[in-house]
Amino acid sequence: MARDFRKPAWVFGYGSLMWDPGFQPLETVKARLDGYARRFCLRSVRHRGTAEAPGLVLGLDPDDSAHCRGLALAIDPVQHDEVMAYLRAREMGTEAYREAIVTLTLEDGRRVEALAYVMRCDHPQYAGDLGADEQARIIAGAHGGRGPNADYLFNTALHLARIGLPDSAMDQLSDRVRRLIATRQPSRGG
Repeated sequence: MARDFRKPAWVFGYGSLMWDPGFQPLETVKARLDGYARRFCLRSVRHRGTAEAPGLVLGLDPDDSAHCRGLALAIDPVQHDEVMAYLRAREMGTEAYREAIVTLTLEDGRRVEALAYVMRCDHPQYAGDLGADEQARIIAGAHGGRGPNADYLFNTALHLARIGLPDSAMDQLSDRVRRLIATRQPSRGG
């Protein structure tokens, strides 16, 4: 039986949806999604980069041995259609993600079905094979319609730490990007 994508009650935030959902959730709960890894695997040509100089943003990369911790955001039924239109415009602009209904385990033990934006590994913007040094180089230099790529990384890492879901790999990548940015700054002094 096909799953109904028209009326999901929850959406899974694992990147910027955690700190900038663009709508007011009815409820926000820490959640775990099995079978996917949060990775910088999507070349951003709109929000955090351009077609000429793509940035790099997070995607849910299918991985049977992994899990991703983030936030389950409950969608207000009264605003459902408006929220879904907003999310689709934001997340599906280049169709690098696909919408999937996934099962989340919430911090309080509940299991809920949620909409998640999952990376399409067959999409030309997929960049799942980049090492940490290359990721840092791209993120340190890219800028798109929603600002510097580095801000996206820093905000996500900071938010994960603030909500009690620190991500050591993201913290290490943040440190690399900060070092690269610092070496590009003109020295001050005479």
